[in-house]
Amino acid sequence: MEQETILYYYPLAGQSDSADNTTAAKKHWFQEAVLQTRQLGAQEEFCVMGCAIPPFYYRKKEWRAPVLFEAMEAALQTAAGMTDTCVHPDILRFLEPKMWERWQPCARTIKLLLKYLLEQQAEKALARTGMVTVLLGQIGETDQQLQTIRELLAPYLPRVNRMLLYYEGQETLRESRETELEDGWKAWRRSSGYEDGGETVGEDEREMLQDYTEEYYYEYGLVVQLIPYNRVRAAETTKDALSVQGDSVTLRCGKERCGGLILDYSDGFRYPKLMSEGVYIDVVSDGEKERLVNRKSPAIPYVSPLKYLDTLVKNSYDGKVKMK
Repeated sequence: MEQETILYYYPLAGQSDSADNTTAAKKHWFQEAVLQTRQLGAQEEFCVMGCAIPPFYYRKKEWRAPVLFEAMEAALQTAAGMTDTCVHPDILRFLEPKMWERWQPCARTIKLLLKYLLEQQAEKALARTGMVTVLLGQIGETDQQLQTIRELLAPYLPRVNRMLLYYEGQETLRESRETELEDGWKAWRRSSGYEDGGETVGEDEREMLQDYTEEYYYEYGLVVQLIPYNRVRAAETTKDALSVQGDSVTLRCGKERCGGLILDYSDGFRYPKLMSEGVYIDVVSDGEKERLVNRKSPAIPYVSPLKYLDTLVKNSYDGKVKMK
């Protein structure tokens, strides 16, 4: 199998207001920026190339989206082999939203990074607890997430004696939309393939999860504990839920203690009650999750694909940009 190349675009630190900043992209906006790439690290199945995006300091302006897009595209064309891209969030903000899809990593790339992170972290996380906690994300992606999780955990499942799986359940899904107009609710059900009087979304979801997790029992004798997220209104949240305001709601884990190997696919922090042992692997690489995990349980290391790439980058590249 051919080794995959991951081209990681990241911000190059620089003083944007310094007149002698040689790492900044300067001169005039109409000039072409040429970005440099450099290998940062290599594993058996993939290698990581770094592409530093320096700051502009000309008149204290930022990159123009089309100029940066073209420069990133040109750098991608110079990378050999099967190449995919990962982009730091601070770089994406320079681009227009319609350009973001072009730079999203494919599922295979995220799986390769997660596989490597598990190889580094899973043994230690399972040694004392023998526990896996999975926080599923959006309900429409459940099937894909479950398949990926099964593949990633396969080498470690014989050593697992307890597994928690959080999901968006019936009450979670219903109540999170109860403030919508009745017509809007019916329209959503029709568009999702559910007719009034039939099975509820939550029942379908739990049945699907039970069918899928039965394989864990037959092959490993492991009974997966299915737990729906709790729906919490703003008035019911603690001071930690700073992002919840007004009549908004948030999804949170319940009273079960989460620990061991924690895989988080959710699109927002679910405030799990963390044990003192384990590792927190954030699949979606949300910086806010890292801050909250470190504050709630400093003993549990936070790991993510983005953090791994940033670790490779740190103090390893002093690239510059040339202007034509």
